[in-house]
Amino acid sequence: MHYFTFTLFALVFAWLMLAAKTRRRIIAVTVAGVLVSTLVVAPPRAEAQGGIIQAIQAVLNVINGTIQTALNAINTALAAINNLYQNLIWPVQLINQARAQIAQMINQYRSLMASILSIDLHSATLPTPQSLENAIRDPQVNNFSALTQAFGANYGAIPLSTDASQADRDMSDMDDALTLDSLKTLKISDSATGLELEAADSIETSASQAAPGSAPFLTASAVVSSIRSQALTQKMLAAELRQEAAHIAHQNGFRKRGATFSTQLRGVVMNLLQHN
Repeated sequence: MHYFTFTLFALVFAWLMLAAKTRRRIIAVTVAGVLVSTLVVAPPRAEAQGGIIQAIQAVLNVINGTIQTALNAINTALAAINNLYQNLIWPVQLINQARAQIAQMINQYRSLMASILSIDLHSATLPTPQSLENAIRDPQVNNFSALTQAFGANYGAIPLSTDASQADRDMSDMDDALTLDSLKTLKISDSATGLELEAADSIETSASQAAPGSAPFLTASAVVSSIRSQALTQKMLAAELRQEAAHIAHQNGFRKRGATFSTQLRGVVMNLLQHN
């Protein structure tokens, strides 16, 4: 029974040694095995001293034999895998070279691009136009009411029905509405552009510090950011097309009014000729 227990202990101990992956775990399993072999599976008192020596010798034989051979094979395989990754799949030298190049581009261009985007373009000199210009160039989306008030203060309100024809009032109201729509869309686009620039800087910085194998994730983030940027561009093009359509409609409205005035004038002349 004693030898069966010792054999079972040896098998369990060997399995634990094979499962240990670090040197600290191997030492811990070895110490635990010596203690267990001494206190639990040791032979009777008469053979205690010889049993302990044999148990320790058996453990050392297992460590220096099968386990040492297995560990050497594992270390050799891990070294071969590391060399494969470092020399062929993810060459360390080329990765460091790419990181250095990205960092150089960031230092060379980011500050210049930021200075271009932050140029102060305010040109109005009078108080009322300055208020409108500030509202237009402010990339905020929570002050549309201030934009509307500043626009009305600069370009005036819609004339009363006693001061202008209904056609003139309708055209003026539509022109103002489309202008404010475009200005609001512009402010929203400016706000979104700021967020896109922050995302671009973040992706660029991450690329200079990226770990091997993370390039597909950075590429996916860049593609998503590019799609959002294209969507913003399309939205601004749509606003420009609406404004151009309104301009054409405005010009065509003048032609229609001219035709109406010509018809009215012809009727007046015909009435005068008939009375004469």
